[in-house]
Amino acid sequence: MNFPLYIAKRYLFAKSGTNAINIITIIASTGVVLGTAALFIILSAFSGLRTFNYSLLNISDPDIKITATKGKSFIYDAPLQNFISKDSEIAAFSKVIEERVFLKNKNKQQIAFIKGVDYNYTKVVALDQAIQVGTWLKKEYTNTSIVGNSLAYKLSAGVESFGEYLEILVPKVGTGFINPSRSFRKINTQIVGIYYANEDFENNYVFISNAQAQQLLNFNSDQFTGIEIKLKPETDAANYAQSVQEKLGSQYKVQTRAQLNELLYKVINTENFISYLIFTLIIIIAMFNIIGSIIMMIIDKKKNLKTLLSLGVSIPEIKKIFVLQGFLLTLMSMAVGLFLSVILVIVQQKFQIFMITTSIPYPVELRGSNLLVVITTITVLGFLAAKLASSRTVSYTHLTLPTIYSV
Repeated sequence: MNFPLYIAKRYLFAKSGTNAINIITIIASTGVVLGTAALFIILSAFSGLRTFNYSLLNISDPDIKITATKGKSFIYDAPLQNFISKDSEIAAFSKVIEERVFLKNKNKQQIAFIKGVDYNYTKVVALDQAIQVGTWLKKEYTNTSIVGNSLAYKLSAGVESFGEYLEILVPKVGTGFINPSRSFRKINTQIVGIYYANEDFENNYVFISNAQAQQLLNFNSDQFTGIEIKLKPETDAANYAQSVQEKLGSQYKVQTRAQLNELLYKVINTENFISYLIFTLIIIIAMFNIIGSIIMMIIDKKKNLKTLLSLGVSIPEIKKIFVLQGFLLTLMSMAVGLFLSVILVIVQQKFQIFMITTSIPYPVELRGSNLLVVITTITVLGFLAAKLASSRTVSYTHLTLPTIYSV
């Protein structure tokens, strides 16, 4: 029989004769339960938000994007066309044209970006699935456009408002502003769809066909600003980008989705880490209750401990009793906290109680990695707290080994 463990269980589950100790133990346990639950829920929420943000990026950015190193555009020549079309790791690709423009609808004006796309674009980026009102660009309809919800709101623009056109203007190079009517190239488009994505994307992009973009910017038919690529599922984007960069040389810049959104990725990961640190500090404060509870128990059991010493139990074994008691209290409280938090996360997933907007529930995810982080954090902190409290055994009880007199 493990004697220290047996005594630790007795001390933990037996009701103390001093009510103050019982109350302190309950407070200590409650603190760990709440701290554990809060930490797991926060990590689950950040996991859900990370996945939600990444899913928004999936409908705004490709797996791989190729742009020109110098200048804004490049010619889609035969060698580049041959390389892209014969690459076995590419599932789909689309040629795009991006440029900053002025937008005008009635008396409302905004500065944004146009993105000219071909009709293969939705195979690369599933933006057509984000259309909430109207439809995506179709070959049979010319002079049409798709705008983000936020941008449409700012322009007071709607879908298929016949007779009302979205004007897209871009300055002509070298003309100046002496005669404004001749200083801009302009096309008129009919808005046929409104999409929902992340706010920054919604506010900045209007989609038109490549033919319209080439007309507006006076581009040649083989002139583009980028090639966007969707990779096959088994292909690693980072390795592929590095390989393609080496093959294409310094004339082109090859970027992954993570590189295109490097700042957002850093912000998400930093927020997650800072939240973890904050709640870990809260749990550390809760652990002081565990320390106080163990010290009060040591004082309360002073006479019992002297009896144990008289029976031959060593001081290290007595310290081990209180280490185990504090550790068991932490583990039990952690188990209750995890059980409650897992139930809350599942309830949110099933019933969507908490909402970001009226239509978007707050995303949460159950992840084994989060569970492991919480268990490791609480276990380590609980052990250290119990170890620290048990180190005060001798000073609080003034324990001494019984003196043996010889005749």
